[in-house]
Amino acid sequence: MKFIKTPVKGMCDMLPADMRLREHILQMIKTSYAAYGFMQIETPVMEHIENLTSKQGGDNEKLIFKVMKRGADLTRAIEAGKQEFADNGLRYDLTVPLARYYANNKEKLPTPFKALQIGNVWRADNPQKGRFRQFTQCDIDILGDDTNLAEIELVAATSDMLSQIFSEVGITDFTIHINDRQILRAAALQAGFDEEAIGSVLISLDKYDKIGLDGIRKELIENGYAEEVVTRYLSIYESLQGDVTCGDFCKDIAEEYLDRKVVDGVDDIISCAKAMINEHVKITFDPTLVRGMGYYTGTIFEISIDGYNFSIAGGGRYDKMIGKFCGQDVSACGFSIGFERIITILKDKLETVTPVSEKNLAILIGKNVSLDRKLEIFKRAKALRAEGTTVTIQPMRKNMKQQIEKLEAEGFKEFEKVYND
Repeated sequence: MKFIKTPVKGMCDMLPADMRLREHILQMIKTSYAAYGFMQIETPVMEHIENLTSKQGGDNEKLIFKVMKRGADLTRAIEAGKQEFADNGLRYDLTVPLARYYANNKEKLPTPFKALQIGNVWRADNPQKGRFRQFTQCDIDILGDDTNLAEIELVAATSDMLSQIFSEVGITDFTIHINDRQILRAAALQAGFDEEAIGSVLISLDKYDKIGLDGIRKELIENGYAEEVVTRYLSIYESLQGDVTCGDFCKDIAEEYLDRKVVDGVDDIISCAKAMINEHVKITFDPTLVRGMGYYTGTIFEISIDGYNFSIAGGGRYDKMIGKFCGQDVSACGFSIGFERIITILKDKLETVTPVSEKNLAILIGKNVSLDRKLEIFKRAKALRAEGTTVTIQPMRKNMKQQIEKLEAEGFKEFEKVYND
């Protein structure tokens, strides 16, 4: 059997320099979110297949890495002629596991509960720049708060955290887009679409940035929707130019389709968040923002940076998910940052890797140095480490110049060469 040295497609080996950068950013994330009162939790990487295929994860449910039943359970399933041989699957996001976690532990948790969860997720996706099959997600969620204070806190905390991270590479400007699923639904009903058609219509609208209104029109008509209904629907979006307020966009939508409290709520979130975020960060109502997950019930948001064709964070309110686990609806709202995409941007901008530490020393020991001299070096290194200095001890190579260059690339600045006595 031939061994394969490259990783599985869509998954990456992490070199030491990669890990230093990742750990540095993860620590910034944890510190920043902790300042807002978020508490870190952890859930298993594997979930029950019933939870993952509950029609809440949109297209992600087509990308599940399934785990087959084992032993006698698999044999019985095969003998019974069942179509589904999997009983578990690797999680495709952190939200579904969080809902199960909260339903199972809610008696032990405070209300509202502010959760921070960081971990790997898996999707059988088509790999490309910034998109992998195994990747790290960082989520913050507020559970048990049905007011828009949750949205304001999530937006402010995430904006603050991203401003700190991107300031290291000179990026100060990014945009927070906000919409509400209830507004998206109301616009479709106002145009004449049936309730059952809304999901399909929003899948087309979600492609606005890629295919524009003409492409959406063509797709909706090809999907069998009446041309006059499609025309009425797109006319709602055709007048969009520059910034538009939620109130202006919704002014012609009948109240039978949209509660005015929803409009006021979005405007309140934007107004309050503006007072809390960095002056360089733009926050705007975006009526074309959809978000693909089927579990969103209200406010949705996304963050983009000029020059990149992908979002770096997204989330929204999902008030109905936890109730499916425990039989009682619990208000829930969350924000997920695209950790891998942020790392991709930082690596594009960074000239050097994050240093090992501010104080560091590389000691290179020659071939014939005595045992007593080595013991002195080890004792000194121990003392320096206790004081907070990073110390690496290595045998001196023949090509010492190249050795030092590699150490410098890893962030080491000070060097000590020890030759034989």
